[in-house]
Amino acid sequence: MSATLWTRFRPGKTENDEDDLDRGIDEKQAIQEVTPAADVGPGGLSFEEDTAGGLGRHLGVTSCTLQIVGHIIGTGIFSTPSSILSGVGSIGASLMLWVLGFILSFCGLFIWLEFGTMYPRSGGEKVYLEAVYSKPKYLATVVFAANAILLSFSAGGCIVFASNILVAAGSVPTNWSERGIALGVVVFATLLHGFTPRTGVYVMNLLSIFKIIILTFVVITGWVVLSGKTHIANPQANFTNAFAGSSHSGGDYATATFKVLYAYTGWSSVNYVLNNVRNPVRTLKIAGPLGLGICATLYILANVAYFSAATKEEIESSGVTVAALFFKNVFGTAAERALSVFVALSALGNVITRMFASARVNQELAKEGIPLPFGNRFWASNWPTGKAPLPGLIINLITSVIVILGPPMNVAYPFILDVQGYPIQIISLFVVIGLFWMRWKRPDIPRPFKVWWPLAVFYLVTTVFLLVAPFIPPANGVGDTPPLPYYLYCLVGIGVMFFGVGYCAVWRKLLPKAFGYELVPHKETFEDGTVVISYSRRKLL
Repeated sequence: MSATLWTRFRPGKTENDEDDLDRGIDEKQAIQEVTPAADVGPGGLSFEEDTAGGLGRHLGVTSCTLQIVGHIIGTGIFSTPSSILSGVGSIGASLMLWVLGFILSFCGLFIWLEFGTMYPRSGGEKVYLEAVYSKPKYLATVVFAANAILLSFSAGGCIVFASNILVAAGSVPTNWSERGIALGVVVFATLLHGFTPRTGVYVMNLLSIFKIIILTFVVITGWVVLSGKTHIANPQANFTNAFAGSSHSGGDYATATFKVLYAYTGWSSVNYVLNNVRNPVRTLKIAGPLGLGICATLYILANVAYFSAATKEEIESSGVTVAALFFKNVFGTAAERALSVFVALSALGNVITRMFASARVNQELAKEGIPLPFGNRFWASNWPTGKAPLPGLIINLITSVIVILGPPMNVAYPFILDVQGYPIQIISLFVVIGLFWMRWKRPDIPRPFKVWWPLAVFYLVTTVFLLVAPFIPPANGVGDTPPLPYYLYCLVGIGVMFFGVGYCAVWRKLLPKAFGYELVPHKETFEDGTVVISYSRRKLL
């Protein structure tokens, strides 16, 4: 890659370039770091073509680390610990699951680091699946697109923000008041990233820093409580016989593990936006472990703090989140309302960060030429600013609005959130299998980072378990979304993947055969430099 071309990708420093950690890197080294293992993608876009356009490479180590933190820390750490404790029955087992989630997340991170440094392009799993499963052509891309477009909505965080901000304001939440505020949140995030992309990054970073400060405050408060210098009586009681009452049901541990891993979701966030990352290989290798390490440390210590300020019985019977109970016991009832503000802002930061990443994934899918309503050229563009993929954000906006307005909250909404997670595990399974396949078939590809294979095997076994475990009948026989069958969300998730298979077959095989034409690819370059594949139909003689 020439120095001229690199200049096109990496604009000169401006006062808006907030990251200092990767300044001073030798330019030749920076160029070498983004040399791809191979050009991948069914549409035939080269590395240079795929990474061109938009705002260019403007994210450094600091922003990428904070993006991971912002994506991981949502609302789970404030609410999930109490439900995990109820599920596994003991403080010790609960803490062990948080440590297990940390280990599993790092195993996954290391696998994604190997792929991300081999193929430093935006899109994440899209790119890795295309590199491994190149035949049938477009199958991996379309199957991944079915999940990414249909199920990557941000409704959950929007509704959590709405409910908590209403509580903080002293109002009684209703379905339509929550929905109205939730719609405002998703529209705000869309406009923020679509029209003011640099400001969007600043807001993401500030909210991520805010989350770190809040959890650090919880951790330090927990240490003070454990020291015995507060009014909390016997703060170490929960840790004396920590494993007393532990569940003996494998299903309970499987369900709790799902919840823990969901709380850790987001460690692969930077892999989705590598076209916007300066010195992507170096940055990814630093920001990934650093971001996940910060979150894991805060998560485990926050759990210790929660359990120091309330008894096991209080946590299980309180009917509120463990964080709310912690603030109430330590600081009084008024602090509970303050916590609602903290949780709302954390949810807002999570929504903004998730939409930033998902918009880039949607754009990468459209750039490959997948047929979408109104044509893929619009969805692949950086309209209207030439700097940010507003059309990709609109895809997320549409699905989020449908989920916010469509289903009744009490049953359908938790079910839809479960449906989101299952196909991700299926995709993860194929990514891990692909890692071993690439090690065997393409050992010659340069790997700036190489995961230790036992960690990959451990992650593979765990992924298989997480795909099978939801079909095991739960202890209560009905699951979390009665009257719907406990296994239904798994079947729906699998159905979404098969919908992608069918869509690809109809587009690539059945329609051309039925109407006697072939698909001819064309490359088009937009004004901002974005290169897009589009297809025309050529009649067969």
